[in-house]
Amino acid sequence: MNFSRPRSVVLIDDDDDFRNALLERLQLEDLEVQAFASAEGALKVLTADYPGVVVSDLRMPGLDGRGLLTRLQALDEGLPVVMITGHGDIADAVDALRNGAYDFVAKPFDFGRLADSLNRALEKRGLVLDNRALSAAVSRVTPDLPLLGSSPAIARLRTVIEQVADAGMDVLIEGETGVGKEVVARSLHNSGRRRVHPFVPVNCGALPAGLIESEMFGHEPGAFPGAVKRRVGLIEQSHRGTLFLDEIETMPMSAQIALLRVVEQREIQPLGAAGPRQLDLRILASSKTDLALAVAQGQFREDLYYRLNVLKLRVPPLRERREDVPLLFAHFLARASGEHRTTPPPMSTSVRRTLMEHDWPGNVRELAHFAERVAMDIDAPSGLGSGEEAGAGLVDRLERFEKAVLEEALHRHVGDIVAITEALRIPRKTLYDKFRRHNLRPGDFRAREAG
Repeated sequence: MNFSRPRSVVLIDDDDDFRNALLERLQLEDLEVQAFASAEGALKVLTADYPGVVVSDLRMPGLDGRGLLTRLQALDEGLPVVMITGHGDIADAVDALRNGAYDFVAKPFDFGRLADSLNRALEKRGLVLDNRALSAAVSRVTPDLPLLGSSPAIARLRTVIEQVADAGMDVLIEGETGVGKEVVARSLHNSGRRRVHPFVPVNCGALPAGLIESEMFGHEPGAFPGAVKRRVGLIEQSHRGTLFLDEIETMPMSAQIALLRVVEQREIQPLGAAGPRQLDLRILASSKTDLALAVAQGQFREDLYYRLNVLKLRVPPLRERREDVPLLFAHFLARASGEHRTTPPPMSTSVRRTLMEHDWPGNVRELAHFAERVAMDIDAPSGLGSGEEAGAGLVDRLERFEKAVLEEALHRHVGDIVAITEALRIPRKTLYDKFRRHNLRPGDFRAREAG
């Protein structure tokens, strides 16, 4: 699944000269166009989920535009159809809109008017197809699947995890904030023989400064004032399992010295204990910074770094695996909707645009939070919400069409009101009312022509 803007157009018109001229113009817009002289020919290539839109003449011999629209609505009601009409066919075009056509343009038309309609139709088609793909992905998502994605970087990471899951070596996991370093650590643990024993995560940055040694190594009764009973430290809790030291770069130097013995000897000596205790554990450590650089800067012990860095795994940021964003979003959306007992909502234009264009500096964690807001329907950036598409109903489209016709007439007749009233066959007062509603001034068009 990959969100992208469709670029395909099926063009249908029985006028060979007009069709060929429009074909060349559309191709100049970097669109992939298939041109047909009849609706029957076009129907042979149009299928459900066609990745594009249809541009068709309304009046054609054989199957005309209205008949084609009916057939296409039965095939895929989400397929946008833009009708090309003559000025005398406006009533038929309005009827086609009521029956599901996306838009219509009247001959002769300014190409910019058609291009604008096509751009909106292609964006809408992309949204429809991506929503279908998202719904399918949500239905297939397994809640506990780790390391989702099909990008080469994630595929390689999964392969390495599978290869070393049972190797027993310590692993250093590096990556930016939010990339999923703990997910990698848990995958290493759950893929190997230690999965039946504890996985103990330790957030090194959250350990209380004065209690690090007690929290990590534990203590015996009477080890210090107030120690009335034995405390099993986090390291000992991971016996026979996996100890995960998250954000190890934040660990104070004093704690690093104590940890070095654990890494080297696989033993601990709790406060107040008579002697050391042997442990069987695997150590995984993560860092959001380059530990080699921290060593060079004197911020991390060199001997501890080299003992932890038996194997280094780098978790790529989301901007380096953009093709994984849709599937990850589907996973998080399904999870959030399940937690909040809601139905996953259809994707809006703004959500789709965010997924395609945002760089995700907070990585997978940021994407998960975004999906949760979408699931709760509380994420609609101003000006980018789904309302821009939902609001483009019949009235709005007729308004846009009317304004386009008026502008076209003003250009053609250089603002000449008498000529425009005759061409459009409407009273002068009605024409001026429409100019005011659409903020059009005939004098501007006379000035442009004169300039």
